[in-house]
Amino acid sequence: MQVLVRDNNVDQAIRVLKKKLQREGVFREMKRRASYEKPSEQRVRERAEAVRRARKLARKQAQREGLLPAPKPKVLKPRAAGAAAPR
Repeated sequence: MQVLVRDNNVDQAIRVLKKKLQREGVFREMKRRASYEKPSEQRVRERAEAVRRARKLARKQAQREGLLPAPKPKVLKPRAAGAAAPR
């Protein structure tokens, strides 16, 4: 994984890296591997994940077919003039 550091702004690069790692599920995987997981616990977890994926897929399919209302779009709040990152 690669992150560009612009204008020696390491803090922003770290934030971008953390966001990429979060999206990839690296933190979740590290937490899961921190201790031994019994095979029975692993099966239970994997089944629960499969159920969640199936429900999400069914919900999206129902939204596409018009059976469920589409999710409300997130409204982004405008930033204050002084809150912008310095350049």
